[in-house]
Amino acid sequence: MPDTLQPVLAPLLATARQNGIAHGFFTREGGVSHGIYHSLNVGRGSDDVKAHVAENRRRVAAHLGVKPGRLATVHQVHSADVITLDAPFDSTPPKADAMVTGKAGLALAVLTADCGPVLFADEKARIIGAAHAGWRGALAGVLENTMAAMEQLGARRSNITAILGPAIGTAHYETGAEFYDTFTAVNPACVQFFTPSVKTGHFMFNLQAFILERLQASGVKAGALGLCTYADERRFFSYRRTTHRNEADYGRQMSAIVLNHS
Repeated sequence: MPDTLQPVLAPLLATARQNGIAHGFFTREGGVSHGIYHSLNVGRGSDDVKAHVAENRRRVAAHLGVKPGRLATVHQVHSADVITLDAPFDSTPPKADAMVTGKAGLALAVLTADCGPVLFADEKARIIGAAHAGWRGALAGVLENTMAAMEQLGARRSNITAILGPAIGTAHYETGAEFYDTFTAVNPACVQFFTPSVKTGHFMFNLQAFILERLQASGVKAGALGLCTYADERRFFSYRRTTHRNEADYGRQMSAIVLNHS
């Protein structure tokens, strides 16, 4: 069966690819799911046909050059918790929102449908990471915790490249005053990530800029693809778009990174 997946690749990770670190911000294209899950839905928590989800995950794993059992995902809960992984999970994945590893042939993957997927690589130390950064996790420190966990494995902050993949854009992320107050109470400088909405007492939140600023402030080489999950329905699932349409459920796309055997 030909590989029809069309992941987006980050230019900043080009040298990492040359040095044996494969990655992909996978879209919803190239899978077997139908209807609102069309077509590469990898969300086990969705109501999609389980066999379809399993096949979609198999295709992602194959594209990355690993067996399905070596494509690791966690039970994402919008936390700041990071797992250091040496082998595939034996049973039910733990609750966390990021993973790091220095083991070859073990793909780290996060699922998103508006939140920010961030892939990390220190190609010199051969340490990688993947984080699911929704607003709660990003505000709580999941990005910084991921980098710290990579450093514990031998990575150097100045050698880490971090890429933010497809996430919801500002034009589609309206929030209330309480949301605004939550951010500015933590750091008054967060006001820069909000612009007034046409609706009184509401704001438009720039999640992508917030994540990128956190990464850059941490001293890594950071970049963003600048793709909006809400606006690009052909390529991406979006929780908020589904909510606005009152649809019954939604799919998830996957972003993954793996150290190839050297």
